[in-house]
Amino acid sequence: MMRHLISAADLSRDDAVHILDTAEEMARVADRPIKKLPALRGRTVVNLFFEDSTRTRISFEAAEKRLSADVINFAAKGSSVSKGESLKDTAQTLEAMGVDAVVIRHGASGAPYRLATSGWIDAAVINAGDGTHQHPTQALLDAFTMRRRLVGPDEGLGEDLAGKRVTLVGDVLHSRVARSNVDLLHTLGAEVTLVAPPTLVPVGVEHWPCDISYDLDRVLPKSDAVMMLRVQRERMNAAFFPTEREYSRRYGLDGERMAKMPPHAIVMHPGPMVRGMEITAEVADSDRCTVVEQVANGVSIRMAVLYLLLGGNEPAASHTRTEENK
Repeated sequence: MMRHLISAADLSRDDAVHILDTAEEMARVADRPIKKLPALRGRTVVNLFFEDSTRTRISFEAAEKRLSADVINFAAKGSSVSKGESLKDTAQTLEAMGVDAVVIRHGASGAPYRLATSGWIDAAVINAGDGTHQHPTQALLDAFTMRRRLVGPDEGLGEDLAGKRVTLVGDVLHSRVARSNVDLLHTLGAEVTLVAPPTLVPVGVEHWPCDISYDLDRVLPKSDAVMMLRVQRERMNAAFFPTEREYSRRYGLDGERMAKMPPHAIVMHPGPMVRGMEITAEVADSDRCTVVEQVANGVSIRMAVLYLLLGGNEPAASHTRTEENK
């Protein structure tokens, strides 16, 4: 396993499958009365968040605590960063405290890579989202959810997503989730199609390992999984589509459109959902929607990543079996 996790593109097929298989072991911990493993006891992990977050931050914190790590939560608001402290000075402060891993979310694309390669800190760095660039653990939890639903928890062990057809719909331009998923799903053998208004398709997307379509209704009948992306208004500095109603009419997923999908197909969303715009309440609350599963699976994936980066000399199964026998 590599020293850092900065980009989904850095993972080989074997790396990705190994993480997914380890996450299956970690998922069993959630079913036990005591949801703890001693794997990272004595290790210190810092959650360094320069952007607001709910799901990712809480998910990482839950994963760290379930592995018995000591956790420090750092938010830019209310810290010396708001007084002008640089990333370098913040990193050197953490280095002086002897932390073992840093989970970083930053508004600037490339900040986690800079932290990992600068020599400022001798700790594992995990990218929890940087600008519009990458969000590798989100892509991993999405792939984990797809494999569990489309292949099966036990049947999927050791398997990738070869032949599965995945459609990502919405604001691709501003989405680090889309970029990460395209990279990882391609590595795992899936066929990926992006559907978005022309104004929300990035320059150079023709070089990505995926297909492009502007017609959602044409793609849905051939999709095994459809992931709706949030329209990220906070990153927009122009009018990318006429009105919310027009966007919803062309690119929103409602019950009528969901009925065009194959019976086994699932609906996904990285959250937070904007109900009524990219997805209707009928679809969001249906049995085919995996949003709640994705949140639960996120803890298992992040446990797997932390375990493999910080303590993974032994198979995860040895830790889980040891605890089950107590």
